[in-house]
Amino acid sequence: MGKRVFEFRETLFERDRLSELRATALNLLSERDAVRKVQGVRLLSKNGISGIELDCQAILVPSLPIPGCPERPILVSPRDVKRRAMNTVEGRAALIHALVHIEFNAINLALDAIWRFAGMTEEYYGDWLRVAHEEALHFSLLSNHLQGMGYRYGDFVAHNGLWEMAEKTKDDLLARMALVPRTLEARGLDAVPAMRARLLQAGDVNAAKILDVILQDEIGHVAIGNRWYGHLCSERGLDPVEAYAALARRYGVMPLHGPFNLDARRLAGFSEKELDAMAN
Repeated sequence: MGKRVFEFRETLFERDRLSELRATALNLLSERDAVRKVQGVRLLSKNGISGIELDCQAILVPSLPIPGCPERPILVSPRDVKRRAMNTVEGRAALIHALVHIEFNAINLALDAIWRFAGMTEEYYGDWLRVAHEEALHFSLLSNHLQGMGYRYGDFVAHNGLWEMAEKTKDDLLARMALVPRTLEARGLDAVPAMRARLLQAGDVNAAKILDVILQDEIGHVAIGNRWYGHLCSERGLDPVEAYAALARRYGVMPLHGPFNLDARRLAGFSEKELDAMAN
């Protein structure tokens, strides 16, 4: 099976496509080719928040469908994504593929947080640019590992649950911060240790090392979600715990169930009051 190389070459993404930060983020979000999306994010991050024009107030309108996604993987209902045995190469590859798809969605979510929500501060856009860059790194690490197993992104089916919540919360940044980084992505903090143990038990040491990198970075990403959720709650005079419960009901978020990675969640900025509410 042919392999695609996910390394970054700046020449493959033209510098003149970098315009204003938020407009470029929207352009990258609409990019369908995963390799070019990753390349563009890396170049945008290389320029940095101070190296490109930033219009915090601009109201942007997509001219292409978002998010831009490749023809494969085929997207199905979550119930149709079958679990495979970890004692086979195909089974481990299916798990790695699921993680690659999560990281592809995470790139899109970070780009969407940049372009969609006007009126925030430079620090806000800088935070989500950092997240996009690190999610692109995770995508590349996992994609390359998957290719080393004889597969590539698109060889298995996937589901679109992460982006579906982005669609639901597109009109309210408070809901986006509450229900994407602080809920869906925070579930990764709980899930990664068990996945890492399964991969290590199966002898995939390199995949376990990649998950170590991802877990540390994801703690920072959830912390960014917590930071801006807390900021918005303060601006709106809301109690964070009560506001979260109301948003979870409004958007149909199922109650969370353990086990929870409490140490990682504390590092990501969850208060003891929030952790108690989650456990109860």
